[in-house]
Amino acid sequence: MNIEEFNLNSKALFFEFIRCLVSIITPIIFYFLSTMINKALSFIEDQTNLYFQGLLGPSTQKYAVLGNIAKIVDGTETTEEEESSGVVITLVNIEEDRISKNPDGIYRQGDRVIKSNPKILVNLYVLFSVNLSTYTTALSRISNVIQCFQSTNFFTSAEFPTLDENIEKLHLELYTMNFEQINHLWSTLGGKYLPSVLYKMKLITIADEEKTHEGSLITEIQMQKSAIAGVLKT
Repeated sequence: MNIEEFNLNSKALFFEFIRCLVSIITPIIFYFLSTMINKALSFIEDQTNLYFQGLLGPSTQKYAVLGNIAKIVDGTETTEEEESSGVVITLVNIEEDRISKNPDGIYRQGDRVIKSNPKILVNLYVLFSVNLSTYTTALSRISNVIQCFQSTNFFTSAEFPTLDENIEKLHLELYTMNFEQINHLWSTLGGKYLPSVLYKMKLITIADEEKTHEGSLITEIQMQKSAIAGVLKT
């Protein structure tokens, strides 16, 4: 085997190794993404229902449910809970927040320094739609959603025990779309427009806590006397 053939074989093995590595890592990343996103959206669903229960009174059915509004509108693959609920919460986009990202993956926690792969900070675009036959009631419900997150739009696990401890914080802010964006969104969903409001939920922190390394902070620097003397002589 000559050098050229050896190089070609080495490159082929290298690319095969990369392909195998990606095939192993990708499902792990998607698992953590889906788990944290599901927990965050389920929490928002619970908070919305709690607000509506306080506003409209207890109900045997949920006032708001996490579901795909596109399937609910066209009547395909829906559950009884989704069809009977007025407010439907749908995730329509996931965006990485690169500005707030720590590229080094080094964090201080008390008197310890933690080194890990940089955490993924994502923003979730969450659509609240009202699927009710009475238009005036639908408008009232969407107003109630806005009131809900106007009163409380910042959540932490310290203040809200039902929020997963791995989620540092959730901050919801109203995201205003123009007519072109609204048309594009509902065309993508494949359904007719319903009274709705879009929120940008930030920041969801996603990280694999098992892949971290810890160390102590540097509190003092010691130097040998011989080394200092050698520097002074020069």
